[in-house]
Amino acid sequence: MNVDGQSYRTIWQTKEGGVVTIIDQAKLPFEFVAVDLTTLQDAAIAIKDMWVRGAPCIGATAAYGMALGIQEDASDAGLTHAAKTLTATRPTAVNLRWAVDAITKYVQPLPVGARRDAAYQRAAEICDEDVAISSAMGDHGMVLVKAAWDAIGKARPINILTHCNAGWLATVDWGTATAPIYKAHDAGIPVHIWVDETRPRNQGASLTAWELGHHGVPHTVIADNAGGHLMQKGDVDLCIVGTDRTTRNGDVCNKIGTYLKALAAFDNDIPFYVALPSTTIDWTLDAGKDIPIEERSAREVSHITGRTANGAIETVDILPTGSTAANPAFDVTPARLVTGLITERGVADANEASLRALYPEA
Repeated sequence: MNVDGQSYRTIWQTKEGGVVTIIDQAKLPFEFVAVDLTTLQDAAIAIKDMWVRGAPCIGATAAYGMALGIQEDASDAGLTHAAKTLTATRPTAVNLRWAVDAITKYVQPLPVGARRDAAYQRAAEICDEDVAISSAMGDHGMVLVKAAWDAIGKARPINILTHCNAGWLATVDWGTATAPIYKAHDAGIPVHIWVDETRPRNQGASLTAWELGHHGVPHTVIADNAGGHLMQKGDVDLCIVGTDRTTRNGDVCNKIGTYLKALAAFDNDIPFYVALPSTTIDWTLDAGKDIPIEERSAREVSHITGRTANGAIETVDILPTGSTAANPAFDVTPARLVTGLITERGVADANEASLRALYPEA
């Protein structure tokens, strides 16, 4: 995607091995900063501290993190250490574990001396595959957007509500939930996006709005609690969100607050779609109740960062002294509230039979 006229991915290999570069999303929207990762620990910190976030982007970073770890120690013990270090960083996104396993299985049969280059090669392939997957999701999702536009007689822009950031910043490129939006916009279908701020980390306001603005997509940032009101007024035509993990029965785990949007959409007969790469489907879990929900620092709730009138970036405390805060990072939307799952192979109903029809090899 484009930033000030220059094409970027969220992660790339800067030179032949040794250095991997990411966009530090913790600095957005106020600063656009690229950070070099040169060690396994760098990659682990980038994932844990959310310099990178979004399930596919976490997976891509984990793949390169394995390559960095193998560069430090290519032995079997080194592989095990790298895998444990990375999988401990974030418990919810299944792509992380998938990427770590993919690199491990690819290099483990190889001689120790060949593992480093092979790991970098496979990590690069994983990134390219993610771009292709996101693009394909965009093509399938754009059909739904166009159908919605046709249904209103092409009389006005289509209003789409999204939650958190499931944009190109959450993947290697294109995004999951935003891929249909970008594809529709680029094809000349008028869209307007309601961007949930997505407390407590404000990833909608900070990231989704930032990337939509740079791509020229009309959008409006709203408070999280405004979504239901807009649906009641008829100002939302469809919802498209992403997911960090989807169980085989079609339950969807996504950023906290997604469940409430799905309930409001269901009550107002508004289609609620979830865009997900197949790497996000956890075939080992029967239902959403089995997904571990990450509890993040209370500081993310009690403090907020912004830009002051003089241009300084400052973090302030917004809670009364003595008040405590809880910070569950995700919630689970039951399959019964999901209109459809947008995958790289097509749109599935939110149930195991429909998913397995698209992925019989799973």
